[in-house]
Amino acid sequence: MPVDLSYLGIVNTGQIFHNLSAPALYEEAIRRSEGHVAASGPLVVHTGTYTGRSANDKFIVKEGASADKVWWGKVNRPFEPAKFAALQHRVAAYLQGSDLFVLDCFAGTDPEFRLPVRIITEKAWQNLFAQNMFVRITDPKELAGFTPKFTIIAAPSMHAVKDVDGTNSEAFIILNLEKNLGLIGGTHYAGEIKKSVFSVLNYILPQHGVMPMHCSANIGPKGDSAVFFGLSGTGKTTLSADPKRKLIGDDEHGWSNNGVFNFEGGCYAKVINLSAEAEPEIYATTRRFGTILENVAFDAHTRAINLNDNSRTENTRASYPIDFIPNFEPSGRGGQPKNVVFLTADAYGIFPPIAKLTPAQAAYHFISGYTAKVAGTERGVKEPSATFSACFGAPFMPLHPGVYAKLLSEKIAKTGAKVWMVNTGWTGGPYGVGTRMKIAHTRAMLNAALDGLLDKVPTVEHATLRIAVPKECPGVPPEVLDPRSTWKDKAAYDKQAAALAKLFTDNFEQFKSGVAPDIASAGPKA
Repeated sequence: MPVDLSYLGIVNTGQIFHNLSAPALYEEAIRRSEGHVAASGPLVVHTGTYTGRSANDKFIVKEGASADKVWWGKVNRPFEPAKFAALQHRVAAYLQGSDLFVLDCFAGTDPEFRLPVRIITEKAWQNLFAQNMFVRITDPKELAGFTPKFTIIAAPSMHAVKDVDGTNSEAFIILNLEKNLGLIGGTHYAGEIKKSVFSVLNYILPQHGVMPMHCSANIGPKGDSAVFFGLSGTGKTTLSADPKRKLIGDDEHGWSNNGVFNFEGGCYAKVINLSAEAEPEIYATTRRFGTILENVAFDAHTRAINLNDNSRTENTRASYPIDFIPNFEPSGRGGQPKNVVFLTADAYGIFPPIAKLTPAQAAYHFISGYTAKVAGTERGVKEPSATFSACFGAPFMPLHPGVYAKLLSEKIAKTGAKVWMVNTGWTGGPYGVGTRMKIAHTRAMLNAALDGLLDKVPTVEHATLRIAVPKECPGVPPEVLDPRSTWKDKAAYDKQAAALAKLFTDNFEQFKSGVAPDIASAGPKA
């Protein structure tokens, strides 16, 4: 029986394709000229003008109970209910006569907290993307009785008229937390679908005592779970894909009284300059049927892909089911984390390669969410610049960062998890002077931390950051552990460290009123 979308005002459509298989979606995508099949089978698509998330086009409807709960500001910008209703009507009118693709799935692998989500897309390839990224329902009876608790409508070819619709541009990503509905249009970048669902979970789950996390997670041979927080470019996906540990997931998780659980059923990895030598498991997914490659260049004749080509964007992406990674955890769940890792790519060369944090420091640095951009990653960036993204995922956090930090503190206190700060950025000087941390050293330090080999190692407090730096680590030269000693000009290091400390202090001013005093005073001091 065809799915009825009239409850959304969507009527008089063309054919509705409901829960198609991956091969069938491939056929529809190719038939509609949405993409190309590259050598070895991945589906290559181009997203046009928008090759990444459009933060300035994201809104939350301000009405009902959510109006008092959302932390309104630059990130969570309000949208008028009447404007949303009018835009929903325009989207429904636009979709009349169109073929649509509908996927029923779950966000979340824990049956107690999973969210039933319906994804309605104008494009076949975006429906395949959603199938890759969310938790698929394989039981026919479960599918037959499916009732969505949240619906996303993605109409990328429909452009808003900002003077009419109240949007910022032709693109729009608008969540209505009262009507359990999200509208996406004007942008073909599929990551907006994934992150919209993540934002919804970040609103819902804290109300049930579950901490939503922008992190990757894996499980060691002894059943010890670890979570890895970090912004784009810090190594979150790479470092969690460890052949000696089972991968729970690479990006979005919840931490409940049951343990850690993946929100997703797939991975969405950056693939620019990806190599078989450095990241063999992720590299292999780019040569498989079922993988979607966004904005990856390929040879028109041979269909061979070129992962080193950034002519379309630095943000080239691969979307693939998690079972494409050989050593994945089929349940998508793990026990209570024993280690929490914060990843930063410090382009100033100040942070040590690894350090241990106190609970108060953990909350402070979690709220700060620090990394740095370097030249070449974004247009106009010519020298290192500090980036702070609260909770390592500010664009997706509808509530005050203090809410998530409080949950983290409670989870750490209850489980006794150890918290580590790992710098995958620069050493021996800032970007342009120093060198990038060797991934072999980073892996050695991580393995030592996760295996408990650093628990009794003597530490020294960093003079500015005030975090505990181990004096030794198996497989790592001692001089690497002290960032100051790697700089030729020690006075220049001290000056840069003081400047970075001030950036932290200035950034944290906006959060002080919502956190405990011990957390507010746990940051760097010049």
